Amino acid sequence: MHGFKLDTNIPPEAQRCVLVAAPHTSNWDLVYARAAFDWLNIPLKFTIKKEWTRFPFNLFLNPMGALPIDRTPKKPGEARPSMVDSMADLFNHHERLAMLVTPEATRKKNPHWKTGFYYVALKANVPIVCGYLDYKTKTAGMGLVLYPSGDLKADMKKIMLFYWDKTAKFPENFSIDYSYLDE
Repeated sequence: MHGFKLDTNIPPEAQRCVLVAAPHTSNWDLVYARAAFDWLNIPLKFTIKKEWTRFPFNLFLNPMGALPIDRTPKKPGEARPSMVDSMADLFNHHERLAMLVTPEATRKKNPHWKTGFYYVALKANVPIVCGYLDYKTKTAGMGLVLYPSGDLKADMKKIMLFYWDKTAKFPENFSIDYSYLDE
């Protein structure tokens, strides 16, 4: 794995969870994460717009774990389902699913993390597992397992504290969301 070692202390919750991937500052992060989690037998998937799972893109993306999101209303005149609802619904169709999300939402520095992953886990009644690639220690693995309590601020504080000491490939492009650590 290009010099990375695997932390094989994998929580059982990793078989059915929202899997946070951070830090995320390089396209290589997906390649290394995919390899690590395949080796660890984690059912890693990520969501993508349904159009990207058609030919010819499906030849590459589907084997990588792409799950199409279709937000088309089920019946004419109905409202379009939210992204959170669509993602949470995937857990109704997959017994084993580690749904990979990158709450930084970019490979550039973003001090304000997206929280949709939190609401997906809450709605689907699955835990959040914090996955990481630490380039300083060259370690890939999983750590914190958090069952969302509904108290976003308290739960996000725990997540930020977990990622506090993780080093990105490009450290200048990684930031935890300090707004959850203000207290």
